[in-house]
Amino acid sequence: MKTQIKTLLLCCSLATILSCNANNKKKDVAQYQVSTDHPEANKQYIKVALLLDTSNSMDGLIDQAKAQLWDIVNELSYAKCGTQKPNLQIALYEYGNDNLRSREGYIRQVLAFSEDLDDISKELFSLTTNGGEEYCGQVIQTSLNQLDWGKNPDDLKLIFIAGNEPFTQGKVNYKDASTNANEKDVTVNTIFCGDYNQGVSTNWKDGAHLTDGDYMAINHNRATVHIASPYDDEILILNQKLNKTYVAYGKKGKEKMAIQAEQDANANSYSKANAVKRTISKSSHLYKNKTWDLVDAVELKEVVVSDIKEEALPEELKGKSEEEIKTYIENKSKERTEIQKQIKDLNVKRKDYVLKQQKANTNGLENAMIKAIKEQAKKKKYSF
Repeated sequence: MKTQIKTLLLCCSLATILSCNANNKKKDVAQYQVSTDHPEANKQYIKVALLLDTSNSMDGLIDQAKAQLWDIVNELSYAKCGTQKPNLQIALYEYGNDNLRSREGYIRQVLAFSEDLDDISKELFSLTTNGGEEYCGQVIQTSLNQLDWGKNPDDLKLIFIAGNEPFTQGKVNYKDASTNANEKDVTVNTIFCGDYNQGVSTNWKDGAHLTDGDYMAINHNRATVHIASPYDDEILILNQKLNKTYVAYGKKGKEKMAIQAEQDANANSYSKANAVKRTISKSSHLYKNKTWDLVDAVELKEVVVSDIKEEALPEELKGKSEEEIKTYIENKSKERTEIQKQIKDLNVKRKDYVLKQQKANTNGLENAMIKAIKEQAKKKKYSF
């Protein structure tokens, strides 16, 4: 009996150490026992809802979002919650576009909370601009209603809304939306695309203040700066090798692999340096593809090799024995781990080089979001 009691106390102690939030309420022992069987249950998340104005004047903003996505992901990959690295979920909304339904406030959920970085990139690149009415309060409230924000007090829950029309437009009062955000422990950050003082006078600063968020003003028409490094070519060669470690399975395997390649090309369309940043994201713990890649699926216990049907297997594994399939997947996993390590090692040198070349971070959206996230993460005891 004494041994059992000691074991339970040890479980509780470990769980307390791993907790990120010093203000967490105590959990009972049963919860810790559950988390042993299901390690994802108590894992922390950084949840970011990005609400983008896609009216006519916002082409520059959308362009910055596309060009700076991987910088933002890479910075968030360094986040720590105690000894753990939190997962990342990003949701995407567009508002203020005439192509959207007026009865829904010219608002569209482009993507619910997702950990699929390829899908996030794909949807960003699908956005176009066109006229419209911008209802900030309504799009904030819509994202609060529709998204699964969860109840884990250690999760970092953030809304970033960007636009350039008065924050007061529309039927939903932004102050009421802010009250609801506070109830859900969600921080609203506002990014005004234009003059700082104009954003203040049109209530963008107040929209952030009500949830203790950050108000920022950016030049959304400024081109994104990507600094090349002597290590870029080598990293991009490693990206090609990395892609060959993915083992597509199931009905959507080939389609998802094609999307992966498409997003590589989209990143490269801005610059070689931006493609490098995407490659670095693909070497991080945030880039997982368990729904279509057998290596990730087996590692994350999404599938068991013995349960996979023949028709779900890629051509190279059809007709193979269970042991042969396991060996193939293990070899691909080892190969991927080694390639990712090489990418990370090169990135250390790349970052040092870029830091020396870069006088200041002039990338508006990226700089605004990263600064706000890091400041607000401190309140949850996160570190970078």
